[in-house]
Amino acid sequence: MSALTNAAVEVLQQFPEGIDGDEAKSISAASGAGMAYGLAAIGPGIGIGYLVGQAVQAMARQPESAGQVQTTMFLGIAFTEALALIGFVVFILLKFV
Repeated sequence: MSALTNAAVEVLQQFPEGIDGDEAKSISAASGAGMAYGLAAIGPGIGIGYLVGQAVQAMARQPESAGQVQTTMFLGIAFTEALALIGFVVFILLKFV
């Protein structure tokens, strides 16, 4: 948590001189939205990697059930990827609304 605080302080210190409050607020909103989307993308990335790894392992152990495992794997990837899309929608809402 302190790393995020330090990163936010560094971003705030990089504001050029002579900007007003609205510009500072816009810059802060853009950097916050970008950071939020980056954090939102970490979870689905880890989840998809773990899911595919386990599915490949299951198909290697039981090749006869590869079709069923593959179908389940694609459903899991779709649901996990939905989390990343929700994070992207939140990014858009934070940036433009």
